[in-house]
Amino acid sequence: MDLILFGNFDLASLSIWLFWIFFALLIFYIQRENMREGYPLENDDGSEAANQGPFPLPEAKTFDLPHARGEVTVPNANGEGRSVAVEQTSVANGYPFEPTGDPMKDGGGPASWAPRRDVPELDGQGHPKIIPMSANSKFVVSAGRDPRDMPVVAGDGEVVGKISDMWVDEPEQLVRYLEIELGKKYGEGSRLVPMTLAKIHKDKVAIKSIFGEHFNDVPKHSSKNQVTLLEEDKISAYYAGGNMYASQSRFAPLT
Repeated sequence: MDLILFGNFDLASLSIWLFWIFFALLIFYIQRENMREGYPLENDDGSEAANQGPFPLPEAKTFDLPHARGEVTVPNANGEGRSVAVEQTSVANGYPFEPTGDPMKDGGGPASWAPRRDVPELDGQGHPKIIPMSANSKFVVSAGRDPRDMPVVAGDGEVVGKISDMWVDEPEQLVRYLEIELGKKYGEGSRLVPMTLAKIHKDKVAIKSIFGEHFNDVPKHSSKNQVTLLEEDKISAYYAGGNMYASQSRFAPLT
């Protein structure tokens, strides 16, 4: 008697079903790995949300960070660990919050920033990615206008200082920030402005998001030759917040 292993069994059907099972398990795995950041979900008041979605949270995993920067364990329930001077306009989730302090500084709404690590972003070799052009003589302005020594004009028309340097992303060879040397009337020292929020004209650099009175409160960078991830977020948030909070006319509804 001959032994029939498969008989009328459909190998093609088996193959397709194995593929779909594998594909479903792959989606389940990828979705759980995607939940290592931003989870567990929180309500607007910072408490843990009752509904975390259809997928269970993955087990905590510890990752070793490159360039001897320690380790990080995710997911975790640490949250942001900071309070923002805002109040809810409704007890229900999803309603807007209103600022209760200085909206330009408190980190709410358009001026929000994330509590990133207070260390500079590094390239593949472990060197700070963003550095002032004056720190590397190999960089030159090969096209367009060089804004250095141009006056800086704020959103209210005040000339607050001049551009003293350009900060470049060395691996990307892209200008990320302009450095402003403030005039005595508007503060002391220098401040950075994101390149995307400055417009270089023929004879000036215009920054419309904030006014002259605000430049002294732009978050400072602690080092002359590097800027940290946390400083970058705070600097960008301050200028972005000015688009709404720099004056009452911007904050009020349009009529």
